[in-house]
Amino acid sequence: MAMKIRLARGGSKKRPFYRIVAADSRMPRDGRYIEKLGTYNPLLPKDSEERVKMDVERVQHWLGQGAQPTDRVARMLEAAGLKEKAERNNPKKGAPGKKAQERAEEKAAKAAEAAAPAEEPAEEATE
Repeated sequence: MAMKIRLARGGSKKRPFYRIVAADSRMPRDGRYIEKLGTYNPLLPKDSEERVKMDVERVQHWLGQGAQPTDRVARMLEAAGLKEKAERNNPKKGAPGKKAQERAEEKAAKAAEAAAPAEEPAEEATE
């Protein structure tokens, strides 16, 4: 049985509230779970202690049993110091979009046109 430590959504529409749970990976996101390990309330400020609460001992137990945390839960565990910081690689995320690249090319072309006449040497008058 493949175990996951993941978020199960609760709360009403536009007011999310999540439980951090240990669940069988085959179960639906908000479906059956083995144990509730904590809560996550994204509506609270990031510096609030109430934003992420978890039972550290039980999380360590499930990690010891081979449960794999999801990406979001892994970030929470890294912030709590329960998991080593993983190196993430998403090279396309920082690249500008198509329209931004077009605007940058147009700007570079205009700058080149404006700089071209200034670079030409001036005629020297020798008499």
